[in-house]
Amino acid sequence: MAIVTETKCARCDRKYSGVRARCPYCGARRLGRGKYSADADNAKGKMMIGVLIMAALVLATGFLLFTAPEDPDRGAAITEPEPPPEEIETAPTPKPLPPPETPTIIPESPSPQPEVRSVTITYDGKKREDITEYVGNTVPLAVRVEPVGIQEEIIWESSDRSVFEVATTNPDGTTVTVTPIDKGTATLTVSVGGVEAKCIVRVRVR
Repeated sequence: MAIVTETKCARCDRKYSGVRARCPYCGARRLGRGKYSADADNAKGKMMIGVLIMAALVLATGFLLFTAPEDPDRGAAITEPEPPPEEIETAPTPKPLPPPETPTIIPESPSPQPEVRSVTITYDGKKREDITEYVGNTVPLAVRVEPVGIQEEIIWESSDRSVFEVATTNPDGTTVTVTPIDKGTATLTVSVGGVEAKCIVRVRVR
């Protein structure tokens, strides 16, 4: 038989030595066998805090009641607002129709004309800068313009028509016929878009 008895804590349900006045696990005070009570100091503190809170609430309520401004409209007669006068419904004025839009016609701008890079006098497809021919014969010549497709006027000229004459043989002026007239030397010039080519024509007599 044990000399020191054990008691059971009513709060945490653990057993400890009956010699102890408090539970070593949760700290609850032991009253009698296995009973505990809350700390007296804690109970008194909680009670004082509760009293202070209640007193503060009472003071705050009284302060608000005595300091609240009086409502000037309190007790005034409630008057209902007068109904607005009846509005006479009128038919809405129809809005005038906008004038029909006139389509804007944008004129087509002509595509830019490429510039002439080079002009060459040719005979039988080959470049010629000097030819010799006898009176009584004719010489067919042509012009080659770069780039191809230039739409510029082609102008042929003889520096001395007493030596030879030049006449175009097609509508666009790309081909001509040189006709020797008399012995001598003159210059044939062709001009396209400001670019020129020259060929010396020497006329001989048999």
